[in-house]
Amino acid sequence: MSYCKQEGKDRIIFVTKEDHEAPSNAELVADDPNDPYEEHGLILPNGDVNWNCPCLGGMASGPCGSQFKEAFSCFHYSKEEVKGSECIDHFRDMQECMQKYPELYPQDEEKDSSSQAESGSASPTETDSTTATSTSESAVSPDSASPTDDQTAS
Repeated sequence: MSYCKQEGKDRIIFVTKEDHEAPSNAELVADDPNDPYEEHGLILPNGDVNWNCPCLGGMASGPCGSQFKEAFSCFHYSKEEVKGSECIDHFRDMQECMQKYPELYPQDEEKDSSSQAESGSASPTETDSTTATSTSESAVSPDSASPTDDQTAS
């Protein structure tokens, strides 16, 4: 027996197995391209940057959000032959801001060095043997003989 109940702002719907087996009769409504709350990609239909896009990982908000927006906008709208070449000062400002908040914007070098310090650095022989293995595996040429149905591998 299906039923629905309201608890505060939540609406809880209980359904039976039979309810799930029946095909849906829901009607889909076409998306409104002008709906400002509709999720779009990084670039909105009008060409503007969608600062709410989850693909930005929250970079547009936070203590360095304005610097990020300046740098990203500069790059996005850049018409230079080397795209974004005129934006170096904006990116430098953003980087300087991020360096003030290392707990929010950790740098890759710090992650790499801290993970090596925790696990202990690889010894030269471990590194060399790994390199030798990957080199020897990549050295196999397409001309190398491989067993066929008529041949047996030894």
